[in-house]
Amino acid sequence: MYKAFLGTICSLLVACSLHAQTPREKGLQSINRTSAEAIIGFLADDELQGREAGMHGSRVAARYLVSCLKEAGIAPLNKDSYYQPFEACSKERQQRGRWHVHPDSVASLKQGTYRSLQMDNVLAFIPGERTDEYVIVGAHFDHLGMDETLANDRIYNGADDNASGVSAVLQIARAFAAAGQKPLRNVIFAFWDGEEKGLLGSKYFVQNCPFIAQVKGYLNFDMIGRDSKPEQPRHVVYFYTASHPAFGDWLKQDIARYGLQLQPDYRSWDRPVGGSDNASFALRDIPIIWYHTDGHPDYHQPSDHAGRLNWEKVVDITKAAFLNAWNLANERNY
Repeated sequence: MYKAFLGTICSLLVACSLHAQTPREKGLQSINRTSAEAIIGFLADDELQGREAGMHGSRVAARYLVSCLKEAGIAPLNKDSYYQPFEACSKERQQRGRWHVHPDSVASLKQGTYRSLQMDNVLAFIPGERTDEYVIVGAHFDHLGMDETLANDRIYNGADDNASGVSAVLQIARAFAAAGQKPLRNVIFAFWDGEEKGLLGSKYFVQNCPFIAQVKGYLNFDMIGRDSKPEQPRHVVYFYTASHPAFGDWLKQDIARYGLQLQPDYRSWDRPVGGSDNASFALRDIPIIWYHTDGHPDYHQPSDHAGRLNWEKVVDITKAAFLNAWNLANERNY
């Protein structure tokens, strides 16, 4: 009987060891709908007034993100602060000029009558074994703010654009922390301000990053929560740099391995410079991956509300992207 008991214990131990989670799987398991709903629900709430860059709601959003990163135990990129403050300037309103963050343009604008916005990127960091190599996972948290002249709904809540993308970055950051394994490369989690005014936050970061030549890949999210066609609830566009075909292979393999309910439209692009903050990195020839679920009738409308999101899609895109990020951070060559 004693031998039988020992045999049972040994069988259980073997079974447990066979089912022991890898660090990657621990991270993957931490991603869930409850967290996605909480993050997006907060960011897209009326109290944040549409999160217009440089305005009160955007500052509240930035502080919320910092509090989440602190709670997850993820350090700031800058040892002293999670915030990367920057100024954007433009011509006087009637002249309808673009906003600029390049120091030469800012200095020129300040010679006359100009507009100024003070903004903050939020940047967090998990150090890797290779201290001279970086990957970045990013999304913009600003949106269009309010229009007091609109009847009924005055607030551009931006649930899909881009609270959905921000939820992915924050959950991926938490997943790396939950994995409990130091990555091969440094991983930066970036929340950009001012995208809606011209990719300002990511432009500023790229212009002022002393290690930009050491960034090995950038993973971007912008609008990952809607069904552009109701009959295609699994649809997602997967842009990636054509010179890195491994990026396409990774997603195909992980969808099959983990049963993710996604049907990607794979779009390789020589230099993916359009549409979102990926452009700031692609212009420096940094390989990129960008998740996007296409346009919809509520794009840049006050009707972009959280209740219209496909939550299962948000979660599965976040899981797929965590696996991308894990590969970017840990594959020795790609």
